Amino acid sequence: MNYNIYEKLAQKYGMSLEQAKTNCRNMEQMAQEAGVDFRFDTQILTNTFDAHRLVMFAKSKGYMHEMTERILRAYYSESRHIGDHDTLAALAEDVGLDYTEVKSMLASNDMADAVRADEQEAEQLNIRSIPFFLINRKYAISGAQPTEVFVQSLQQIIEQDDPFTAESKGTTCDDNGCEIPKE
Repeated sequence: MNYNIYEKLAQKYGMSLEQAKTNCRNMEQMAQEAGVDFRFDTQILTNTFDAHRLVMFAKSKGYMHEMTERILRAYYSESRHIGDHDTLAALAEDVGLDYTEVKSMLASNDMADAVRADEQEAEQLNIRSIPFFLINRKYAISGAQPTEVFVQSLQQIIEQDDPFTAESKGTTCDDNGCEIPKE
């Protein structure tokens, strides 16, 4: 069965179709205020597993952030089909990756284990939606929130538990993000 984004969200979160549309309009408005153009009406729903594999591949080449941003823009703003291998390879080429190498990776099972490991970790942490921000593996901010919510939440976290406590030792960060040690 083909769903549009509103039907999919209504089904997933047990809300009315009108509430799903209202939520999407609110997200479009917040995105617009941040200078981002979301187009939910023309979005192509697809299995994003291969897009996630591509992000993992891009991470191994030092292009994780660029690839993530390019895929998100293609999906939310350009209504591109991010489940299609040709589309993904073209997007990868846009950020500096080799088209042929990406096509070869996508035709294989490369990076599938890394994506599955991320999925398992998200399940263990009870992450059910995006965006989702986890701080010190203890505090969570879920959903598209206004800046004020982040500021207030971060202030409360700092008051309750300095984010740079001994618990954060071993965490390393670089241009590709932060690696949190497994416990």
